[in-house]
Amino acid sequence: MGKPKIYIDGREGTTGLQIYERLEGRDDIELLLIDENKRKDLEERRRLLNAADLVFLCLPDDAAREAVSLVSNENTRIIDCSTAHRTNPDWVYGFPELHEQRGKIKTAKRVANPGCHATGFLSIVAPLIGMGLLSPDTALSCFSLTGYSGGGKKMIARYEQGDRPPALSSPALYGLLQDHKHLPEMRLRSGLEVPPVFVPVVDDYYKGMATTVCFHMSQFRNISALAETLHVSPLQAVWQKLREFYLRSDGENGIVRVEGNPTDPETGIDSGFKIYANMWRGKDTLSMIVAGNDEQFTITALFDNLGKGASGAAVQNMNLMLGFEETEGLNI
Repeated sequence: MGKPKIYIDGREGTTGLQIYERLEGRDDIELLLIDENKRKDLEERRRLLNAADLVFLCLPDDAAREAVSLVSNENTRIIDCSTAHRTNPDWVYGFPELHEQRGKIKTAKRVANPGCHATGFLSIVAPLIGMGLLSPDTALSCFSLTGYSGGGKKMIARYEQGDRPPALSSPALYGLLQDHKHLPEMRLRSGLEVPPVFVPVVDDYYKGMATTVCFHMSQFRNISALAETLHVSPLQAVWQKLREFYLRSDGENGIVRVEGNPTDPETGIDSGFKIYANMWRGKDTLSMIVAGNDEQFTITALFDNLGKGASGAAVQNMNLMLGFEETEGLNI
């Protein structure tokens, strides 16, 4: 068998360009490129979509659905980076570290790449519900800070124009009607019965994300008994179980990592510790930080919204689907 043929439909967009950058130097695949003058030529796109072994869709939702309808070759596998198929039961959800998804992704013909805010939220909440530490009917709140690159070309241009409005130099809260497009997958893929109260925030920096979920220890099931069994504090028990989950799923040096013990003076954090949302810019990994006390605490997922939040995750899924090393081409 020759090198797998890869086509990126929508390569000129932010996500598509980032995928291309991760793939262009690889010699284990063949990239199919569309002529610049034929980017919107339906028949040329149809030809490339069906010539490819695997296609990335980096398109708006309706255009992604249209692209899927153009694929008649039953051997063509698709990774959709839009919102269009993330709650569709016929598509495999592309978060390898959760719910034994890795095995499903390897054999899937259709994979829906997760949303960036959803990635942060799910990395925290889905394991806690899956392990029975949180009940599915738990009422949660989440705020998620992102760089402006997450808004695509138009938002990038707006932030980088020379005469931009002064307001863009400060954080902007949006999605305030609780209608953000990531909420359906956040609820469904976490196992929650109700969606969280969610506040996304975009700020004046290019890329990087900090997604934070706030907890009361009273929301956790049997946490005192668990802490006693483990001979640790309740906060340490939550941290330990979350860390064990990802060690089982991903290993010590995996893509998703839970950082040092929150109450250990050597590896934990102190009162002066600060989290910067762009700390993991340029990386395709995700790190979690547990901070607080035995009554109230937060868990923050730190990652690059263009890395594990989009293009890095898409390439990770491609590697699994085509039998490559999972981290090939990623910045770990």
